[in-house]
Amino acid sequence: MPKAMQYTKGSIIYFSGDRDDRIFILQQGLIVLTSTDIETGSPQTEHVKRGEFFGVKSALGHFPREETATVIADSIAIILTVAEFEKTFSENKAVIMKMLRVFSNQLRAIHRKTESILNSNAGFDQPTGMLLVAQSFLEDEQYQACCDVCMKLLSRFPNASNKEATAKLYTNTKRKLDMQKQRGGNQRQQIAAQDAETAQTDAGALKQFSLPAFSRFAKTFEAGSVIIAEYESGDSFYLIQSGSVQLVKCVKGAKKNLDILRPSEFFGEMAILENSPRSATAVAVNTVKVLEFNKENFEILITGNPQIALILLKLFCKRIYDQKRRLKILVIEDTQARIADVFLMFAEMQPNADPNERTMRFNLTIQDISHWAGLPVDTVRDEVNRFVEKHKIEVYDTYIVVNNIVDMRRIVDTRAAIRSV
Repeated sequence: MPKAMQYTKGSIIYFSGDRDDRIFILQQGLIVLTSTDIETGSPQTEHVKRGEFFGVKSALGHFPREETATVIADSIAIILTVAEFEKTFSENKAVIMKMLRVFSNQLRAIHRKTESILNSNAGFDQPTGMLLVAQSFLEDEQYQACCDVCMKLLSRFPNASNKEATAKLYTNTKRKLDMQKQRGGNQRQQIAAQDAETAQTDAGALKQFSLPAFSRFAKTFEAGSVIIAEYESGDSFYLIQSGSVQLVKCVKGAKKNLDILRPSEFFGEMAILENSPRSATAVAVNTVKVLEFNKENFEILITGNPQIALILLKLFCKRIYDQKRRLKILVIEDTQARIADVFLMFAEMQPNADPNERTMRFNLTIQDISHWAGLPVDTVRDEVNRFVEKHKIEVYDTYIVVNNIVDMRRIVDTRAAIRSV
């Protein structure tokens, strides 16, 4: 049962870094949340108003607290466990939608900061941005994806100033795609085998969406197809039923991998909540089956299926945490420390690892580190070679072994201390 707790002025409800599954609602008094700005390192505060929740993201996402909650005046707060929160508010559409929009705005703000640091394509109009995305796929010889983005551009913006350049790109790329398909028999067999394996893995998943009522929302995308394109207007979002989806972003004309999504995960929901252009491109890794929901039936879906709303809330919590962690890497000025922090981030993603085990293996390549660190590949290769020369890491074709993860922590902490002096 949720319970009311009294807090006296000056007390601390929880500290930044604490792991805690409690969710709070301020009933009376004044509470301030204090955190550290990732970019500047300066403190920032947020006042909690009566009736507002706090501690939601870290509790739902099972992450460390990002802020310290301090009682400024004698207060009373309602305390809920995650299970109590889910039971109490899962059918309260107004509360859920408000939280989804708040979290969506927070995630969008982090995206903007990340784009600013990476000096990506932010600021381009939609047709220009989409053409850059199509060209980035052409550079990587992903001809199907290039053609799909071109068709989306021409369909959504038939009067765009770059329509002739887009049409020409489509025609030339389609020719290459047709040639690729003619000699791609073996590749298609491999994809079919991979699809069969994925189908077995996904059997029994998402039972709540297997009802006949959901069949009208079903869509299938073949391997290499673009489901949504960065910069296009967002008017639908997707739930993956089977297969894998690669999220990519165009940065300085080059395609950067963001994440791989699997069955039961959503994507495209930010555009639904904010009525804004897509912030990334989603590409089918293999044959992908999804449920497609549009703006008109989004709130109906949430109202009739409260579990979907809770899944979305948890998804936002995870994405906000992940994006903030990425931003923390990008604001590190020292190149070696930035690369070391990439290893630390991936170490944090292995919560079940033996805490006494200092040697860790990561399925990362030089190109992957370049992406996560926001550094040129040649720069990363030079720094990694220095690590190798000092016997701190070992580099293989598809993975890297860090001989002592504590060394990586020491590098990051030392460079951060030097910066603050």
